[in-house]
Amino acid sequence: MQTVLFPVFFMLFLGYLARKKEWITTQQNEGGKKIVFNILFPILVFHVLAQSELKKEFLIQILFLFFAWSFVFLVGKAMTSFTGKRFSNISPYLLLTCEGGNVALPLYISLVGAAHAVNIVTFDVAGILINFGLVPILVTKQSSSELNWKSLLKKIFTSSFILAVLIGILFNVTGIYSYLMNSTFQDIYLSTIDIVLKPITGIILFTLGYELKLNRAMLQPLWRLSLLRLLTCSGIIGTFFLFFPNLMKEEFFSIAVFLYFMCPTGFPVPLQIQALVKDEEEEHFMSAFISVFLMIALAVYTIITLVWK
Repeated sequence: MQTVLFPVFFMLFLGYLARKKEWITTQQNEGGKKIVFNILFPILVFHVLAQSELKKEFLIQILFLFFAWSFVFLVGKAMTSFTGKRFSNISPYLLLTCEGGNVALPLYISLVGAAHAVNIVTFDVAGILINFGLVPILVTKQSSSELNWKSLLKKIFTSSFILAVLIGILFNVTGIYSYLMNSTFQDIYLSTIDIVLKPITGIILFTLGYELKLNRAMLQPLWRLSLLRLLTCSGIIGTFFLFFPNLMKEEFFSIAVFLYFMCPTGFPVPLQIQALVKDEEEEHFMSAFISVFLMIALAVYTIITLVWK
């Protein structure tokens, strides 16, 4: 367990120290995030979808979660009087999705092994559709009086994440990936993927630590929004027992559900809602909120590890 937890806290601390000591600028930190989200992470999505065994429940779970997250957003909008007016322009978006690829997935794999990674990836595909499909529409509508559907749809379907999902599924169902793995290109592909994916988690944690900054004015909206996210995500977990009772009887699947929905907001969300961010304090609020749930995810991971193993 320590081999997973210590590196996480170390990278967070290193990012925090880099800001305090001014080793790198805010612009350089933003550049690191863009490298991960625009280039490296879509490759991870493609790779996992291409190699996973896609079960018949795959599409059903994605549709279920798409509607569940949409409902959560409406709840967030309705509860801004509770969570606070100061950050009401961004707070409903921070309730959306969970970070699978860089938090839930590595923690889950350390528990049950890579063979069951598709459980997390299925949830994350729904998150990708929310983050790169629904969120751009909502942000554009909120920040602009006119909605240009043509340019918006072009932006969505040329997004590296959406392309990664589509191409990954295509490689899977057509057998192209299987052919690749049985050819002379297997070792080249796997070594390339390995070197591409290794930096992702470290850079993400570093940038989170860099932006981790709290002030007293944030504390009340922070704990209130955290409470609302805990309640809504717990509600999603509960509905899995209602709609997928047989799957929830499977140990590895139920572990995926409990771990995934206690993870922080999907890391692409802050980038996707930049048009709504008014000042640096809102940037710090988003980072602090994600960091709170990173700690919650690690606590849940620790509990599952102690109980299950």
